[in-house]
Amino acid sequence: METRKNIVLVPTDFTDVIQYAIEHAAGICKMQTYKLTLLHVINKETKTYLRKEKLTGSSIHERLEKESNEISQKYGIECDYMAREGSIFSTIGEVAKEIGANLLVLGTHGKVGLQHITGSYALKVIESSPAPVIVVQNRGFRDGYKNILLPIDDTTESKQKVKWAIHIARKFNSVVHVYGQKATDGYRKVKIKANMLQIIKFFDQNDITHTDKYAEKTGNFPKQVEEYAQSIDADMLLIMTNPDKVLPSFIVGKWEEEILFNESMIPIMAINPVELNIVVGGF
Repeated sequence: METRKNIVLVPTDFTDVIQYAIEHAAGICKMQTYKLTLLHVINKETKTYLRKEKLTGSSIHERLEKESNEISQKYGIECDYMAREGSIFSTIGEVAKEIGANLLVLGTHGKVGLQHITGSYALKVIESSPAPVIVVQNRGFRDGYKNILLPIDDTTESKQKVKWAIHIARKFNSVVHVYGQKATDGYRKVKIKANMLQIIKFFDQNDITHTDKYAEKTGNFPKQVEEYAQSIDADMLLIMTNPDKVLPSFIVGKWEEEILFNESMIPIMAINPVELNIVVGGF
């Protein structure tokens, strides 16, 4: 079991959209008394930028120091920073493991800025992370994660996924909205219902406030998930990545970028299959 040190890690390429990731991370740190750590990965894009602007490597550290001080003053939290040479695809995860980060907050955007953390790139970063990753777009932290949407299909639901939902709900006093896929096939219908009932039972045993609902029609479940998230004003969509691939089990085809860049800009928490050491009744 890896040791966590109450740190929220935020990779930054100094673009404006990263401020939303910083706002989320700072909000979490303030509520949980965590420390925020800014990370800039010095890769070929950084080096090209430095050459083009006739800057030295020290300018990266100076910018990180300035931003770190501003965050500390603005949010009243502890904030430090680091720069590391490497690739965003592997180095972010390596640093998260090295410093024992509890959480990684990733700001995603289109093909602009110094480092292009777009949908497909973001998925690679998620896959390499030893800690859960919150992916945010241009949406502020608001009052935390009060409404969490947990989509359920006919795959075997991981205990880890339910543990994380309980863990987050406890941290933020959240309502978890369990949303089941509608199926016409007999076996799948029974499996989805069994998954839903088991999860609801665990939430009841752990005093987690929750709702449950099935999709009203068959068809494109990821799109239905997004529409339902809009209807309940969800603050977070919780997904579990598969052990052998980064796409969540209920996402098929090329849904990765559409989910990460959903029109409502709802933050996504993506959890890799690692064990969470918390006490959960019913397991």
